[in-house]
Amino acid sequence: MTMLTPRTPAKLAPPGRSRRERKAAELESRTRLAGERLAGISAGPGVRALQSVDASPGGLTRAEAALRLERHGANVVAHERAPRWYVQLAKAFWNPFIAVLVLLAAVMYWQDPADPGVVILSVMVGISGLLRFWQEFRSGRAADALKRLVTTTCAVQRRAGSGSVPTTVEVPMDQVVPGDVVKLAAGDLIPADLRLLTAKDLMISQAALSGESLPVAKADTRAQDLGQQATTDPVEADNLALMGTSVTSGTATGVVVATGADTWFGSMAGSLVGERPQTNFDTGVRRVSFLLIRFMLVMVPVVFMINGLTKGDWDEAFLFGIAVAVGLTPEMLPMVVSANLARGAVAMSRRKVVVKRLNAIQNLGAMDVLCTDKTGTLTEDRIVLDRYLDVHGDEDGEVLEYGYLNAHFQTGLRNLMDQAVIDRVGEAEEVVVDTRFSMVDEIPFDFARRRMSVVLARNPLGGGSGTGSGTGEHVIITKGAVEEVLDLCTHMTDRGATVELTEQLRWHVTRIAEDNNRRGLRVLAVATRTVDTPRETYSVADEDGLTLVGFLAFLDPPKADAARALEGLADKGIEVKVVTGDNDLVAARVCADVGLDVGTVVLGPETDALDDAELRALAARTTVFAKVNPVQKARIVRALQAGGHTVGFLGDGINDAAALRDADVGISVDTAVDIAKESADIILLEKDLTVLEQGVLQGRTTFGNTIKYIKMTASSNFGNVFSVLVASAFIPFQPMLAIMLLVQNLVYDIAQLATPWDRMDEEYLRRPRNWDAKGIGRFMVTIGPISSIFDIAMFLIMWHVFAANSEASQSLFQSGWFVEGLLSQTLIVHMIRTRKIPFVQSRASWPVMVMTVLAVLTGLWLPFSPLASSLGFTALPAGYFPWLIGVLLAYCTLTQFVKTWYVRRFGTWL
Repeated sequence: MTMLTPRTPAKLAPPGRSRRERKAAELESRTRLAGERLAGISAGPGVRALQSVDASPGGLTRAEAALRLERHGANVVAHERAPRWYVQLAKAFWNPFIAVLVLLAAVMYWQDPADPGVVILSVMVGISGLLRFWQEFRSGRAADALKRLVTTTCAVQRRAGSGSVPTTVEVPMDQVVPGDVVKLAAGDLIPADLRLLTAKDLMISQAALSGESLPVAKADTRAQDLGQQATTDPVEADNLALMGTSVTSGTATGVVVATGADTWFGSMAGSLVGERPQTNFDTGVRRVSFLLIRFMLVMVPVVFMINGLTKGDWDEAFLFGIAVAVGLTPEMLPMVVSANLARGAVAMSRRKVVVKRLNAIQNLGAMDVLCTDKTGTLTEDRIVLDRYLDVHGDEDGEVLEYGYLNAHFQTGLRNLMDQAVIDRVGEAEEVVVDTRFSMVDEIPFDFARRRMSVVLARNPLGGGSGTGSGTGEHVIITKGAVEEVLDLCTHMTDRGATVELTEQLRWHVTRIAEDNNRRGLRVLAVATRTVDTPRETYSVADEDGLTLVGFLAFLDPPKADAARALEGLADKGIEVKVVTGDNDLVAARVCADVGLDVGTVVLGPETDALDDAELRALAARTTVFAKVNPVQKARIVRALQAGGHTVGFLGDGINDAAALRDADVGISVDTAVDIAKESADIILLEKDLTVLEQGVLQGRTTFGNTIKYIKMTASSNFGNVFSVLVASAFIPFQPMLAIMLLVQNLVYDIAQLATPWDRMDEEYLRRPRNWDAKGIGRFMVTIGPISSIFDIAMFLIMWHVFAANSEASQSLFQSGWFVEGLLSQTLIVHMIRTRKIPFVQSRASWPVMVMTVLAVLTGLWLPFSPLASSLGFTALPAGYFPWLIGVLLAYCTLTQFVKTWYVRRFGTWL
């Protein structure tokens, strides 16, 4: 017997090549070896596959599994993971803004190693890089901790010891080892590469590996398992289930033949790992960043030339140009963005929302349409069997018996309604049933048929029962959606007698089901057929010629707070659309009960007849879609996106996976099936729209604080350039020393560190927010020049009132503008952060207020401090301060007037 041995890259790629060539050769070699190994396993019988991994059909013992886990390592493949801390630290300093500052510092050092500006620039670089590193490092650790709250498991057969009976246990996927025997059902992710030992109506979605959108049927290997013809592509083998794929329907068992990097998926994973596509938010930040850098590259040479030509001191003009460049560089932007997203993720975790992908926070805040199923979100997700009815609508115990047999013996994806039937009958009946009946076969549930069947044999000890007479006979018991089961029925049971199901009787029983649907009950039909020629295996084709027994009616009451939650989402500008596979009458009743304007309910099949443009128009005006399959759900999401909406999708089933991937933000719950959790961007620890509403508000706050900083920085920089150009052209000396500009920028940057902790106005949070690059440019050119007006006013005051109009008194002029510039730049933050009147109608958070006070006090202290002489400051006269207060008040007043006009003109502020 042979055991799989972990392969290392050193064994696969020859030396002597470039790193990229070696990696490519290594990946190619890995994939080829994995394919050859899997092809050999596929070609042989299942017994040989078990022998190859030293396993038995009963699975491994717990001790064997522990040893193999130690030997082979965790069942994980190459994936995006946080780099080591020192790599993350280096990357924190790798952005264009810090590159500009480092370049400027190097130039200043080259010109004068003793220049204090070099130290200031170094401090600015250190603050920006270290704070960004700390925020990203903390957010990475927090994200890992949050993800550990959401575990993905699989069903594995394990034994306590060598002679023990195997039991099925749920183990985390990363603890699956070669030789484990895995049980599969609809909704499961394939945890590793499996050689199927048994398979029943197994359909596998292999889109992740092959690109094939339709599920692929795997061989029924129960009758004779001799392997198949050799294939060079393991994906094509019908007796293999590969890691990275998922079960759409059917059941199976398989032995694990490869885990982690040794799997087919793992062999290719090195080429799959890479940066995620950038979101609209990422693109917007990058565009604004490079807009500001281009602006700096254009304006700094202009300032340099004007100062050099007018002052004649080219060295001083050069240093002043560098200082202006530093002032125009938004070096804190990466840190602010990282801090905003990280703080948002942590804050959302306190509200029981796990963020798997940080950038999804912004998409959650931008969401204006939420598509959701009704179960668990609008209803209690607490299914109870309310009644069991015969074909006339009267209670009938025989219907309950058949429904219980179907739920008890099935091995596939057991849902809440199956559990409700079992709970209704109780444990005592379960013992009796196991002695009266034996499981022969089952035809598992899938979302196309919307039904499932079990085939049972009556044990000789069973005696007479409502399930038929005689011994050893096989009976098919089918339970599922009313329409789908009725289509297969030719007869019905009428008060103990079997009668033909005529069109009139078909209309009669359909009306019974619909009457219960209108009461808000979910109705399933139960039908049976006694098999004339018993056999070991059955298929979907055997679900024919059935006899309708009756109906099971289930109640899932609306949540008490669902109406309030929907009202809250509507108040936040989010339109809720219910997209469900459930019956249209039930869906309409539940939605009406929770206050949704139902209108016309659109059925899934109706959407198939529409082209994309027609569906886009229909989706925009429809609130409830019913009887929708997975493909139709995803198409509805895409139609809403094509209509200009940012779409969120909340789902927890395998039939939601495609829509979760296609939505702008996929939202699932921690109790969802594996593939739904893997497809989602955000996971709710409670399936509750109120929890989701809190997440939306946090997303909008995160986005708002980022936009706030960008607009502050862009408008401030734009205004400063005008002031510098005017001063350089008309004043015979430098309006401010380079060292002063650097200190001013440093103090302002430190003050902005509190921005991620600011609050947003309630009015801002009521509407979805998305990126608007055009609006940022408009804001910059409208608000920026206001500061120049009062900078020029301060120039005139210092020149005429305080006679700071010669080189001998330039220090007083420079000190006066420094204080006014820093205070106006700091206080204007409070004007820009809200569309309301600051300090009166809207107040910043305490961290922002504290940093503002510290920045103002620092600016006022510096001209009088022991550092004044070394920085070029002169103590300001007492008469300066009334003028300063007047200028600042006038600045704030004019800004408020312009803000009011801007909001009326463009309908927005931030």
